[in-house]
Amino acid sequence: MVSTDEARARVADRPHDFLRVSLPEAAMPPEADPTAGERYRAARCSLDDFLAQGTIAPDVQPAYYVYRVASGSHAQTGVVLLVSVDCYRAGTLRRHELTRPDKETDRALLIQALEAQTGLVMLAHRRHFDLAAVIEEATQAEPECRTSLSQDGAVTEHSVWPVRDAVAVARITQAVAELGELFIADGHHRVAAGNRAAEAFSGRPEAQWLLGATFPAEELRILDYNRVVTSLNGHTPRAFLAALNESFEVAPSSGAARPGRAGEFGLYLSGGWHRARLRAGLTPDNDPVGSLDVSLLGEHLLAPILGIEDSRTDPRIDFVGGARGLEELERRVDSGDATVAVALYPTPMQALMDVAGAGEIMPPKSTWFEPKLADGLLAYSWATEVIENVR
Repeated sequence: MVSTDEARARVADRPHDFLRVSLPEAAMPPEADPTAGERYRAARCSLDDFLAQGTIAPDVQPAYYVYRVASGSHAQTGVVLLVSVDCYRAGTLRRHELTRPDKETDRALLIQALEAQTGLVMLAHRRHFDLAAVIEEATQAEPECRTSLSQDGAVTEHSVWPVRDAVAVARITQAVAELGELFIADGHHRVAAGNRAAEAFSGRPEAQWLLGATFPAEELRILDYNRVVTSLNGHTPRAFLAALNESFEVAPSSGAARPGRAGEFGLYLSGGWHRARLRAGLTPDNDPVGSLDVSLLGEHLLAPILGIEDSRTDPRIDFVGGARGLEELERRVDSGDATVAVALYPTPMQALMDVAGAGEIMPPKSTWFEPKLADGLLAYSWATEVIENVR
Protein backbone atom coordinates (compact mmCIF):
# COMPACT_ATOMS: atom_id res chain seq x y z
CA MET A 1 0.00 0.00 0.00
CA VAL A 2 2.99 2.31 -0.56
CA SER A 3 4.63 3.71 -3.67
CA THR A 4 8.22 2.84 -4.55
CA ASP A 5 9.41 6.29 -3.45
CA GLU A 6 7.59 5.98 -0.13
CA ALA A 7 9.06 2.50 0.34
CA ARG A 8 12.61 3.71 -0.39
CA ALA A 9 12.27 6.43 2.22
CA ARG A 10 10.93 3.94 4.75
CA VAL A 11 13.58 1.24 4.38
CA ALA A 12 16.53 3.64 4.22
CA ASP A 13 17.21 3.38 7.96
CA ARG A 14 15.24 0.17 8.62
CA PRO A 15 17.46 -2.83 7.76
CA HIS A 16 14.79 -5.31 8.88
CA ASP A 17 11.80 -3.76 7.14
CA PHE A 18 9.89 -6.52 5.33
CA LEU A 19 9.36 -4.25 2.32
CA ARG A 20 12.87 -5.37 1.40
CA VAL A 21 11.23 -8.71 0.60
CA SER A 22 7.75 -7.80 -0.62
CA LEU A 23 8.81 -4.68 -2.58
CA PRO A 24 12.52 -5.33 -3.20
CA GLU A 25 13.09 -2.33 -5.46
CA ALA A 26 12.75 -0.23 -2.31
CA ALA A 27 16.21 -1.41 -1.27
CA MET A 28 17.74 -1.23 -4.75
CA PRO A 29 19.52 1.80 -6.24
CA PRO A 30 17.11 4.11 -8.11
CA GLU A 31 19.00 3.48 -11.38
CA ALA A 32 18.50 -0.30 -11.15
CA ASP A 33 16.00 -1.93 -13.47
CA PRO A 34 13.14 -3.14 -11.23
CA THR A 35 11.82 -5.40 -14.00
CA ALA A 36 15.03 -7.40 -14.25
CA GLY A 37 15.69 -10.68 -12.48
CA GLU A 38 17.90 -8.86 -9.99
CA ARG A 39 14.75 -7.62 -8.30
CA TYR A 40 13.70 -11.13 -7.36
CA ARG A 41 17.22 -12.15 -6.38
CA ALA A 42 17.40 -9.16 -4.07
CA ALA A 43 14.16 -10.19 -2.41
CA ARG A 44 15.43 -13.73 -1.84
CA CYS A 45 18.71 -12.41 -0.39
CA SER A 46 16.79 -10.23 2.05
CA LEU A 47 14.60 -13.15 3.12
CA ASP A 48 17.62 -15.42 3.59
CA ASP A 49 19.40 -12.70 5.57
CA PHE A 50 16.39 -12.27 7.85
CA LEU A 51 16.38 -16.02 8.50
CA ALA A 52 20.13 -16.21 9.06
CA GLN A 53 20.03 -13.28 11.50
CA GLY A 54 17.04 -14.63 13.40
CA THR A 55 14.95 -11.60 12.48
CA ILE A 56 12.31 -14.10 11.43
CA ALA A 57 12.27 -17.72 12.50
CA PRO A 58 10.54 -20.92 11.43
CA ASP A 59 7.95 -22.44 13.71
CA VAL A 60 9.04 -26.06 13.97
CA GLN A 61 5.65 -27.30 15.18
CA PRO A 62 2.60 -27.34 12.88
CA ALA A 63 0.04 -24.77 13.97
CA TYR A 64 -2.84 -22.58 13.05
CA TYR A 65 -2.63 -18.92 14.05
CA VAL A 66 -5.49 -16.90 15.42
CA TYR A 67 -5.00 -13.39 14.09
CA ARG A 68 -6.72 -10.20 15.18
CA VAL A 69 -6.37 -6.87 13.41
CA ALA A 70 -7.92 -3.83 15.07
CA SER A 71 -8.24 -0.19 14.07
CA GLY A 72 -10.17 2.31 16.15
CA SER A 73 -13.44 0.73 17.20
CA HIS A 74 -13.21 -2.01 14.55
CA ALA A 75 -11.70 -5.44 15.16
CA GLN A 76 -11.78 -8.69 13.21
CA THR A 77 -10.42 -12.02 14.41
CA GLY A 78 -9.78 -15.02 12.22
CA VAL A 79 -7.49 -17.96 11.58
CA VAL A 80 -4.35 -18.08 9.43
CA LEU A 81 -4.19 -21.32 7.47
CA LEU A 82 -3.03 -22.91 4.25
CA VAL A 83 -5.56 -23.52 1.48
CA SER A 84 -4.83 -26.00 -1.28
CA VAL A 85 -4.54 -24.54 -4.76
CA ASP A 86 -6.99 -27.28 -5.77
CA CYS A 87 -9.71 -25.33 -3.92
CA TYR A 88 -9.04 -22.31 -6.13
CA ARG A 89 -9.03 -24.43 -9.27
CA ALA A 90 -12.25 -26.20 -8.26
CA GLY A 91 -14.03 -22.97 -7.35
CA THR A 92 -14.59 -23.63 -3.64
CA LEU A 93 -12.20 -20.75 -2.96
CA ARG A 94 -14.52 -18.21 -4.52
CA ARG A 95 -13.34 -15.11 -6.31
CA HIS A 96 -15.20 -11.98 -7.35
CA GLU A 97 -12.53 -10.01 -9.27
CA LEU A 98 -10.41 -10.40 -12.37
CA THR A 99 -6.67 -9.86 -12.13
CA ARG A 100 -4.19 -7.86 -14.17
CA PRO A 101 -1.75 -10.19 -15.96
CA ASP A 102 1.28 -7.95 -15.32
CA LYS A 103 0.69 -7.78 -11.56
CA GLU A 104 -0.06 -11.50 -11.42
CA THR A 105 3.14 -12.37 -13.28
CA ASP A 106 5.27 -10.12 -11.09
CA ARG A 107 4.00 -11.66 -7.85
CA ALA A 108 4.25 -15.20 -9.22
CA LEU A 109 7.92 -14.64 -10.08
CA LEU A 110 8.51 -13.19 -6.62
CA ILE A 111 6.91 -16.24 -4.95
CA GLN A 112 9.03 -18.54 -7.11
CA ALA A 113 12.22 -16.68 -6.18
CA LEU A 114 11.39 -16.69 -2.47
CA GLU A 115 10.03 -20.24 -2.41
CA ALA A 116 7.59 -18.75 0.05
CA GLN A 117 4.19 -17.16 0.43
CA THR A 118 4.87 -13.99 2.41
CA GLY A 119 1.61 -12.08 2.00
CA LEU A 120 -1.69 -13.06 3.58
CA VAL A 121 -4.82 -13.28 1.46
CA MET A 122 -7.86 -11.92 3.31
CA LEU A 123 -10.57 -14.56 3.19
CA ALA A 124 -14.12 -14.65 4.54
CA HIS A 125 -16.29 -17.48 5.78
CA ARG A 126 -19.86 -17.87 6.90
CA ARG A 127 -20.52 -18.08 10.61
CA HIS A 128 -19.39 -21.36 12.17
CA PHE A 129 -20.03 -21.70 15.89
CA ASP A 130 -17.27 -24.18 16.80
CA LEU A 131 -14.67 -22.26 14.80
CA ALA A 132 -15.75 -19.11 16.63
CA ALA A 133 -15.49 -20.99 19.93
CA VAL A 134 -11.90 -22.10 19.25
CA ILE A 135 -10.97 -18.54 18.30
CA GLU A 136 -12.58 -17.21 21.48
CA GLU A 137 -10.73 -19.75 23.62
CA ALA A 138 -7.37 -18.93 22.02
CA THR A 139 -7.72 -15.20 22.58
CA GLN A 140 -8.23 -15.57 26.34
CA ALA A 141 -4.45 -15.75 26.70
CA GLU A 142 -1.99 -12.99 25.96
CA PRO A 143 -0.98 -12.96 22.28
CA GLU A 144 2.42 -14.36 21.46
CA CYS A 145 2.96 -11.45 19.08
CA ARG A 146 1.51 -7.95 19.08
CA THR A 147 2.57 -5.01 16.96
CA SER A 148 1.17 -1.66 15.88
CA LEU A 149 1.51 -0.21 12.39
CA SER A 150 0.69 3.28 11.16
CA GLN A 151 -0.21 4.49 7.68
CA ASP A 152 -2.10 7.53 6.43
CA GLY A 153 -2.68 8.60 10.02
CA ALA A 154 -4.45 5.35 10.95
CA VAL A 155 -3.01 2.93 13.49
CA THR A 156 -3.73 -0.79 13.32
CA GLU A 157 -2.86 -3.30 16.01
CA HIS A 158 -2.00 -6.85 14.96
CA SER A 159 -2.10 -9.73 17.46
CA VAL A 160 -1.29 -13.41 16.93
CA TRP A 161 -2.05 -16.49 19.05
CA PRO A 162 -0.52 -19.76 17.77
CA VAL A 163 -2.83 -22.77 18.14
CA ARG A 164 -0.67 -25.87 18.61
CA ASP A 165 -2.83 -28.00 20.90
CA ALA A 166 -3.73 -31.17 18.97
CA VAL A 167 -7.40 -31.09 19.99
CA ALA A 168 -7.82 -27.43 19.03
CA VAL A 169 -5.99 -28.02 15.74
CA ALA A 170 -8.34 -30.90 14.94
CA ARG A 171 -11.38 -28.73 15.75
CA ILE A 172 -10.23 -25.99 13.39
CA THR A 173 -9.48 -28.52 10.63
CA GLN A 174 -12.94 -30.02 10.99
CA ALA A 175 -14.65 -26.63 11.12
CA VAL A 176 -12.94 -25.39 7.96
CA ALA A 177 -13.87 -28.61 6.15
CA GLU A 178 -17.49 -28.06 7.15
CA LEU A 179 -17.49 -24.52 5.72
CA GLY A 180 -17.47 -25.99 2.22
CA GLU A 181 -16.24 -22.74 0.65
CA LEU A 182 -14.19 -19.66 1.42
CA PHE A 183 -14.49 -16.24 -0.22
CA ILE A 184 -11.55 -14.15 -1.38
CA ALA A 185 -12.11 -10.74 0.14
CA ASP A 186 -8.81 -9.00 -0.58
CA GLY A 187 -5.87 -10.52 -2.43
CA HIS A 188 -7.01 -11.89 -5.79
CA HIS A 189 -3.60 -11.24 -7.35
CA ARG A 190 -1.87 -13.11 -4.52
CA VAL A 191 -4.13 -16.10 -5.03
CA ALA A 192 -3.73 -16.14 -8.81
CA ALA A 193 0.03 -15.69 -8.49
CA GLY A 194 0.23 -18.42 -5.87
CA ASN A 195 -1.62 -20.73 -8.22
CA ARG A 196 0.84 -19.99 -11.01
CA ALA A 197 3.81 -20.49 -8.70
CA ALA A 198 2.35 -23.83 -7.63
CA GLU A 199 2.28 -24.87 -11.29
CA ALA A 200 5.95 -23.92 -11.58
CA PHE A 201 6.68 -26.16 -8.56
CA SER A 202 4.34 -28.91 -9.71
CA GLY A 203 6.68 -31.63 -8.46
CA ARG A 204 6.76 -30.28 -4.92
CA PRO A 205 3.65 -31.01 -2.83
CA GLU A 206 4.73 -28.51 -0.17
CA ALA A 207 4.39 -25.69 -2.73
CA GLN A 208 0.75 -26.45 -3.59
CA TRP A 209 -0.68 -24.14 -0.95
CA LEU A 210 -1.97 -20.59 -0.58
CA LEU A 211 -1.54 -18.61 2.63
CA GLY A 212 -4.62 -16.84 3.95
CA ALA A 213 -6.41 -15.52 7.00
CA THR A 214 -10.12 -16.27 7.07
CA PHE A 215 -12.48 -14.07 9.07
CA PRO A 216 -16.20 -14.27 9.80
CA ALA A 217 -17.85 -12.36 6.96
CA GLU A 218 -19.85 -10.18 9.34
CA GLU A 219 -16.63 -8.89 10.94
CA LEU A 220 -15.05 -7.59 7.74
CA ARG A 221 -15.30 -3.90 6.94
CA ILE A 222 -15.62 -2.63 3.38
CA LEU A 223 -15.00 1.07 2.78
CA ASP A 224 -15.98 3.09 -0.25
CA TYR A 225 -13.81 2.76 -3.35
CA ASN A 226 -14.05 6.08 -5.15
CA ARG A 227 -13.28 7.28 -8.67
CA VAL A 228 -11.48 10.26 -10.18
CA VAL A 229 -11.60 11.08 -13.90
CA THR A 230 -9.24 13.36 -15.77
CA SER A 231 -11.72 14.86 -18.26
CA LEU A 232 -15.44 15.46 -18.82
CA ASN A 233 -15.36 13.95 -22.32
CA GLY A 234 -15.88 17.35 -23.99
CA HIS A 235 -18.61 18.55 -21.60
CA THR A 236 -18.43 21.76 -19.65
CA PRO A 237 -19.17 21.33 -15.93
CA ARG A 238 -22.64 22.75 -16.48
CA ALA A 239 -23.34 20.45 -19.44
CA PHE A 240 -22.01 17.46 -17.49
CA LEU A 241 -24.40 18.10 -14.59
CA ALA A 242 -27.27 18.60 -17.02
CA ALA A 243 -26.51 15.29 -18.74
CA LEU A 244 -26.80 13.52 -15.39
CA ASN A 245 -30.45 14.50 -15.03
CA GLU A 246 -31.65 11.72 -17.29
CA SER A 247 -30.66 9.03 -14.76
CA PHE A 248 -30.02 10.95 -11.55
CA GLU A 249 -31.65 13.50 -9.29
CA VAL A 250 -28.82 16.01 -8.82
CA ALA A 251 -28.61 18.72 -6.17
CA PRO A 252 -25.77 20.93 -4.87
CA SER A 253 -24.36 20.04 -1.47
CA SER A 254 -23.08 22.58 1.04
CA GLY A 255 -20.35 20.19 2.15
CA ALA A 256 -18.69 16.92 1.24
CA ALA A 257 -21.41 14.67 -0.20
CA ARG A 258 -20.69 11.31 1.37
CA PRO A 259 -23.30 8.82 0.06
CA GLY A 260 -25.67 7.64 2.77
CA ARG A 261 -27.19 4.65 0.99
CA ALA A 262 -26.95 2.48 -2.10
CA GLY A 263 -27.86 4.30 -5.31
CA GLU A 264 -26.48 7.61 -4.06
CA PHE A 265 -23.25 9.23 -5.27
CA GLY A 266 -21.21 12.29 -4.35
CA LEU A 267 -19.72 14.39 -7.17
CA TYR A 268 -16.91 16.92 -6.75
CA LEU A 269 -15.98 19.27 -9.59
CA SER A 270 -15.17 22.95 -10.05
CA GLY A 271 -14.58 23.34 -6.31
CA GLY A 272 -18.02 22.16 -5.20
CA TRP A 273 -19.95 19.04 -4.21
CA HIS A 274 -23.19 17.68 -5.65
CA ARG A 275 -25.32 14.77 -4.50
CA ALA A 276 -26.68 12.48 -7.23
CA ARG A 277 -29.40 9.89 -6.49
CA LEU A 278 -30.19 7.23 -9.07
CA ARG A 279 -33.77 7.56 -10.30
CA ALA A 280 -36.30 4.90 -9.29
CA GLY A 281 -36.62 1.84 -11.46
CA LEU A 282 -33.05 1.82 -12.76
CA THR A 283 -31.71 -0.84 -10.37
CA PRO A 284 -32.28 -4.32 -11.84
CA ASP A 285 -33.82 -7.11 -9.78
CA ASN A 286 -32.20 -10.52 -9.30
CA ASP A 287 -28.91 -9.39 -10.81
CA PRO A 288 -26.09 -9.56 -8.22
CA VAL A 289 -23.62 -7.73 -10.48
CA GLY A 290 -25.91 -5.30 -12.30
CA SER A 291 -27.41 -4.04 -9.04
CA LEU A 292 -24.04 -3.00 -7.59
CA ASP A 293 -23.45 0.74 -7.33
CA VAL A 294 -20.18 0.37 -9.26
CA SER A 295 -22.12 -1.28 -12.12
CA LEU A 296 -24.86 1.36 -12.07
CA LEU A 297 -22.24 4.11 -12.09
CA GLY A 298 -20.65 2.59 -15.18
CA GLU A 299 -23.96 2.08 -16.96
CA HIS A 300 -25.50 5.49 -16.28
CA LEU A 301 -22.55 7.87 -15.90
CA LEU A 302 -19.11 6.62 -16.88
CA ALA A 303 -20.03 5.04 -20.22
CA PRO A 304 -22.82 7.24 -21.64
CA ILE A 305 -21.56 10.61 -20.38
CA LEU A 306 -17.80 10.30 -19.88
CA GLY A 307 -17.18 7.70 -22.59
CA ILE A 308 -15.42 5.26 -20.25
CA GLU A 309 -16.46 1.79 -21.39
CA ASP A 310 -13.83 -0.25 -19.54
CA SER A 311 -12.60 1.02 -16.19
CA ARG A 312 -9.85 -1.58 -16.11
CA THR A 313 -8.08 -0.23 -19.19
CA ASP A 314 -9.15 3.39 -19.71
CA PRO A 315 -6.28 5.67 -18.59
CA ARG A 316 -8.65 8.55 -17.80
CA ILE A 317 -10.00 6.91 -14.64
CA ASP A 318 -8.23 6.22 -11.37
CA PHE A 319 -9.35 4.79 -8.04
CA VAL A 320 -9.04 6.14 -4.50
CA GLY A 321 -9.56 3.92 -1.48
CA GLY A 322 -11.95 5.16 1.17
CA ALA A 323 -9.27 5.10 3.86
CA ARG A 324 -7.90 8.31 2.32
CA GLY A 325 -11.19 10.13 2.90
CA LEU A 326 -13.19 12.48 0.70
CA GLU A 327 -10.49 15.09 1.27
CA GLU A 328 -8.27 13.11 -1.11
CA LEU A 329 -10.93 13.41 -3.82
CA GLU A 330 -11.01 17.17 -3.33
CA ARG A 331 -7.21 17.32 -3.43
CA ARG A 332 -7.01 15.36 -6.67
CA VAL A 333 -9.49 17.67 -8.40
CA ASP A 334 -8.23 20.93 -6.91
CA SER A 335 -4.64 20.07 -7.86
CA GLY A 336 -5.64 19.49 -11.48
CA ASP A 337 -4.83 15.77 -11.41
CA ALA A 338 -8.52 15.09 -12.08
CA THR A 339 -11.54 17.01 -13.33
CA VAL A 340 -14.31 15.20 -11.48
CA ALA A 341 -14.39 12.85 -8.50
CA VAL A 342 -17.16 10.39 -7.64
CA ALA A 343 -17.76 9.14 -4.10
CA LEU A 344 -19.55 5.79 -3.79
CA TYR A 345 -21.45 4.00 -1.05
CA PRO A 346 -19.48 0.95 0.17
CA THR A 347 -20.34 -2.40 -1.38
CA PRO A 348 -22.02 -4.60 1.27
CA MET A 349 -20.24 -7.83 2.21
CA GLN A 350 -23.37 -9.83 1.43
CA ALA A 351 -23.36 -8.43 -2.11
CA LEU A 352 -19.79 -9.65 -2.56
CA MET A 353 -20.76 -13.14 -1.39
CA ASP A 354 -23.81 -13.15 -3.66
CA VAL A 355 -21.67 -12.31 -6.68
CA ALA A 356 -18.94 -14.82 -5.82
CA GLY A 357 -21.47 -17.50 -4.95
CA ALA A 358 -23.11 -17.07 -8.34
CA GLY A 359 -19.74 -17.47 -10.06
CA GLU A 360 -19.90 -13.90 -11.34
CA ILE A 361 -17.25 -11.15 -11.43
CA MET A 362 -17.57 -7.65 -9.99
CA PRO A 363 -16.48 -4.57 -11.91
CA PRO A 364 -12.90 -3.54 -11.12
CA LYS A 365 -12.19 -1.84 -7.81
CA SER A 366 -15.58 -2.61 -6.28
CA THR A 367 -14.35 -3.13 -2.72
CA TRP A 368 -11.80 -1.57 -0.40
CA PHE A 369 -11.18 -3.62 2.72
CA GLU A 370 -9.85 -1.82 5.76
CA PRO A 371 -7.83 -2.42 7.84
CA LYS A 372 -5.25 -4.23 5.76
CA LEU A 373 -3.39 -7.31 6.94
CA ALA A 374 0.27 -7.02 7.85
CA ASP A 375 2.68 -8.23 5.18
CA GLY A 376 5.38 -10.57 6.46
CA LEU A 377 3.98 -11.00 9.96
CA LEU A 378 3.24 -14.63 9.11
CA ALA A 379 4.70 -16.43 6.11
CA TYR A 380 4.86 -19.92 4.65
CA SER A 381 8.18 -21.12 3.23
CA TRP A 382 9.07 -24.34 1.47
CA ALA A 383 12.72 -23.33 1.06
CA THR A 384 13.73 -26.24 3.30
CA GLU A 385 17.46 -25.94 2.67
CA VAL A 386 17.58 -22.40 4.03
CA ILE A 387 15.37 -23.20 7.02
CA GLU A 388 17.42 -26.28 7.94
CA ASN A 389 20.63 -24.25 7.76
CA VAL A 390 19.15 -21.68 10.13
CA ARG A 391 18.09 -24.37 12.59
